[in-house]
Amino acid sequence: MSLNLAGKKFLVTGAGRGIGRALSKTLSEQGCKVYALSRTQETLDTLAEENTNIHTIQADVSNWDELKDKLVGIEVLDGLVNNAALTEEVSGPVLDVSKAFLQKSFETNLFASINTTQIIGKKMVAAKKPGSIVNVSSVLSLQCCPNQIAYNSSKAGLDMVTKQFALELGPYNIRVNSINPTLVINENVLKHIKETSSFDELFIGKTPMGRLPEMKEVIFPMLYLLSDLSSCVSGTTHIL
Repeated sequence: MSLNLAGKKFLVTGAGRGIGRALSKTLSEQGCKVYALSRTQETLDTLAEENTNIHTIQADVSNWDELKDKLVGIEVLDGLVNNAALTEEVSGPVLDVSKAFLQKSFETNLFASINTTQIIGKKMVAAKKPGSIVNVSSVLSLQCCPNQIAYNSSKAGLDMVTKQFALELGPYNIRVNSINPTLVINENVLKHIKETSSFDELFIGKTPMGRLPEMKEVIFPMLYLLSDLSSCVSGTTHIL
């Protein structure tokens, strides 16, 4: 059974590296036209060089007005993947976290997804274009861990945003789901595990499969959610 994604058009945010980059390349290989958005032009340049079906957009998703300006002329799409997130920094103990850090995290991890979905969703609704939107959340939206109140809370908010958009866009045949991966294996994660031997144990201990997923094991469920094979799946949270 084929995913039948060829010819579809998607926007992927946070496409410069990690899940966003891997997904953009995979969608391109599936015959999709991909708009890859990142705040880092250098990573976008290398991505475009590797894939002719990928069109790059340089923008900072945390800047509400800049994002609107950069996407105002984009064509009507078949879907969207809100993947951009602030992941490198920890907020520290809950009694010490600053308002500035909370605001920075929420602007990138939560508000940007609302903004992007509004922009792309309005175009889809106006054109009566059915489609699929996937928000990349986290298992940490459901399970707290030390020093991560900003990230965990913003991702928990994103899960509810997913349900709210699914409810209100359903009548237009636009599906909205979230995928909530645990720590995913990549070069940076492997390096961090080597430097901090216990770093991965928190995640592995709470993962039914007893191991961390590889990148493809996160990408494949996302392809399913973007495809018509999930035509009656909306408002769901997919935990990996």
